[in-house]
Amino acid sequence: MDFQTLKEYLPFLIPLIILEISLSITALVHVLRHPHYRFGSKVMWILIVLFIQIIGPILYFTIGRGEE
Repeated sequence: MDFQTLKEYLPFLIPLIILEISLSITALVHVLRHPHYRFGSKVMWILIVLFIQIIGPILYFTIGRGEE
């Protein structure tokens, strides 16, 4: 992949990167502030949110987040 190809895909990649970073930060803050989870522990959810990119935060908000 050369610079020209990267430059061509940049308008698509920038919003995707911003979405991924904001979703990860939001999920991480929620994991750190709330002690209740449907299953798993705080450490497990932190690792999932940080290392599984976009899918990790989505998994946390759909199946991991406990009742408020």
